[in-house]
Amino acid sequence: MQIGILCYCALSVCAAPPLLELPIRCTLGQDCFIQNYFDAAPGPAAQDYTCGTLTYDTHHGTDFRLKGLAAIQRRVAVVAAAPGIVVGVRDGESDRYLKQRDKAGLKGKEAGNGVRIDHGDGWSTQYSHMLLGSVRVYAGQRVNTGDVLGMVGLSGQTEFPHLDFSVSKDGKPLDPFNPEAKPCGKSSKMLWSAIAMKALHYQPTGILITGFTTTPPQKEVAEAGGYEAKAIPADAENIIFWAELFGLHKGDRLTLELFGPDKQRIANSQSILTGNKAAWFAYSGKHRKADLWPKGIYSSLIRLERAGRVVVEEHREVEVK
Repeated sequence: MQIGILCYCALSVCAAPPLLELPIRCTLGQDCFIQNYFDAAPGPAAQDYTCGTLTYDTHHGTDFRLKGLAAIQRRVAVVAAAPGIVVGVRDGESDRYLKQRDKAGLKGKEAGNGVRIDHGDGWSTQYSHMLLGSVRVYAGQRVNTGDVLGMVGLSGQTEFPHLDFSVSKDGKPLDPFNPEAKPCGKSSKMLWSAIAMKALHYQPTGILITGFTTTPPQKEVAEAGGYEAKAIPADAENIIFWAELFGLHKGDRLTLELFGPDKQRIANSQSILTGNKAAWFAYSGKHRKADLWPKGIYSSLIRLERAGRVVVEEHREVEVK
């Protein structure tokens, strides 16, 4: 896609939009991912700017997701995407999953802790769901591109740790990947800088986190880093491999396999997705039948196939002692 310069004109005065840099200090595709894009589809349907499934109906931001709740502790910085003046700040909202909250108490605070910046000529950006107590700026403060605003969190109406980054012009939300609101797949001009675009490679599907445990895993515990076993005792009741992925499509085939130290498969699970899934948590394992597990290196395989083609595959190992 080409990067062009847009102009928004009124009364014969043409104002160029701000040139946006990444609003988060992480490496996309490694320790963070774009979970949801701006919804480019009219009506109740939902499509991102590529005609893909990484969005939901009426979503007007770009969600930069961390791998899991434990990643919040690394204090991933949220930064100004362009120079401007801070015109709105909120802090004081706790970091909790949506289902743990009083939804009625969230009214008017759905964005959680956040910052809004005025870039002039009607342009503004907003940075939402930041970490409690992390906001570093105040209303009226002038900021430059890259200045730290706060840290990624789990505040407000959200189900995963992320930065919801949104752009608006004269109060109207715009997609920085498709500001002209062309039909999906037709965007040719973006608000991102050339440097930012190199990092913003579209990744439709990927693995968020994986690991091993000895008890049936729970999604929230896994995301919080609760299953970080480096080794498994030989007398453990179970050996279980788990994984969380994003961007699954209807009809995808997901396979999880577990192999013993002799390379023989000891567990296998397969499922075919009956609908699109923004994120999906799955696991497969084996219950111990002998007195002890054979000691050695156990390995796992996760594979996602789409239309007969492997789109995601990863191997992991754990030692049984």
